[in-house]
Formats: sequence, C-alpha cells, structure tokens
Amino acid sequence: MNPEIDFVPVALDRSAKFYVAGHRGLVGSAIWRNLKTERFTNLIGRTSKELDLKDRDEVFAFFAATKPRYVVLAAAKVGGILANNTYPVDFFSGNIRIQTNVLDAAREQGVERLLFLGSSCIYPKFADQPIREDSLLTGHLEPTNDAYAIAKIAGIMHIQAIRRQYGLPWISAMPTNLYGPGDNFSLEGSHVLPALIRRYDKAVSDGASSVTNWGTGSPRREFLHVDDMAAACLHLLENYDGPEQVNVGTGTDLTIKELASLVADAVGYDGQITWDTTRPDGTPQKLLDVAKLANSGWTASINLSDGIKSTVEWYRANVDHIRL
Repeated sequence: MNPEIDFVPVALDRSAKFYVAGHRGLVGSAIWRNLKTERFTNLIGRTSKELDLKDRDEVFAFFAATKPRYVVLAAAKVGGILANNTYPVDFFSGNIRIQTNVLDAAREQGVERLLFLGSSCIYPKFADQPIREDSLLTGHLEPTNDAYAIAKIAGIMHIQAIRRQYGLPWISAMPTNLYGPGDNFSLEGSHVLPALIRRYDKAVSDGASSVTNWGTGSPRREFLHVDDMAAACLHLLENYDGPEQVNVGTGTDLTIKELASLVADAVGYDGQITWDTTRPDGTPQKLLDVAKLANSGWTASINLSDGIKSTVEWYRANVDHIRL
C-alpha cells in the first residue's frame, strides 16, 4: 500500500533540531549562515572527521542519538570537469554511499522535512533550453561527469521512493552552477568560476601578460550565488511539497568568455586572454527553467558582477587557509 502524503508546508520551528549534512562545504556553510540569520537555534553539524557519512553504522548511530526534525543533505563529493572525468568511481561510489546512508537513517528516525540537493548535471547534455524539470531521464548525459550525475539522479529517485512508500514529505532541489565564499579553489577540484578567479588573481600578483583558459569559451552557463541558494532552500522547505525536483537558478546565462571578462575586471587583470581549444568544453549550454521556483514566490537577488567581486574579496582575504 502506498501511503498518501497529506502535507501543507508551513514555517519551520526555529527551535527544532536541524541537521545540515556538509555544513562546512560551499552550500552547507551558506545554509548554516542563513539558518542562523533566520534565528534557528538548534543547528547540528559534523565535520567529515567527526562523522564519516560513507560509514553506514556511524550515520545510523548519529541519527539515533541526535534525532533531528529537519535535514538538508548538502554533503557530497564534488569537482569540476577534470576531477569528474579522471575519478568517476570516486564520484559515483562516494555520493551513492553518502546519500543512501543519510536518507535511510533519516527515514528510520522519521525526519519530518528533508531537502536533498542535487546538481543541474542530472539533465541530458542536449536537453532543450531552458531545461525544465521534466527533462530528467529523456536523453544522454554529458560523458565527462555522467558518474556524478547518475549518483545524483539516484538521490532524486530515493526521495521519490520514500514519499511513495513511507509518505514522508521530503523534497529535492537542483541548483545551477554555484559560487561564493567557501568555494573550492584547488587546481584539480575547482569548477570554472573559482578556477578563473584563482588563475586571474595569480596573473595579477605575478605580473603575467597572458592567461590561457580551457576550451573555446563558447559554452553558456548560469551562475547562482551560494547565499541565494541557501535562501532558496529554506523557502522550498517552508513553501513547497511535491515529488518532482525543483530547479534553483537565476534563469539567465552567459558565455564562459563573458564570465572570464567579468572575473578579469573583478581582479584587475588587463593582459591578454587566450583559449586552449584542445581542452573539453563540456555541455554547450546549461540554463535552468526556474518557473516552478518563481511561481512558489522566490527569485534570486544577487547580481553576478557584484557576486564575483565579493567572492574575489573573500578569496584574497582567505587565500592562506582555503582549499588550493
């Protein structure tokens, strides 16, 4: 028998136990900051050293001991094209184990509201633009990150299965490309925007006359500040319930060349820019249709140019102790 979900989203109890899985990462730390701003007083977080989410016994014991009422699953193994293409097993196996352990343990404890965070790479490489939620599983994935994408798709299916079998009003959200304070600026693991910030900032400090970027610069991408993402997560928990994942983005995109120019301006680089066309471009365009989110009453508020400038400032202030 499939239990009916009879649930109307309401404002969350600010005093209830709220576990943010991955609270030190880019998204998790932004969610943590936002929840504190929103006066949540009983936040729970564990570092990877304190709790290995890939260890099933540890995760079940943690949930049994803490019994959170709300959960956001922001913990994941993430990386850019190079990392995803080089270590597909790591991205597939690591994320499957994290998701399965957390979702199963949360279900055992009857967690009331849970938000699973995926990635826009779940959609087909050549999906119609902008990409609607119902584009899921309608075509082939981008090969450079298909293992990671399949893991995230499995998470969405897991949420839907829990809704059908146990009647829990859990939801999924699919963010576009995120950036902001707390990002990964490492050479192997970073995504395009933090990689550009690091590259151009180093060019400025070294007095370099030329910078070479990967690919042709022609792919179009959408970027959302992580603080906007955090605000959207709370909004969805308090205003949305349904089995289908919700796209979270700005609804606008730009070329990588245009992005590179914004980064160059933000760091003060005025030298030559060249493009290594032997390097992969990835998906030609990835713009999300955010109509469902907008209809629920939320839109992004942080301008991309302003967001990049503030991220550059954060990077320069924290460069001595961040992931490089």
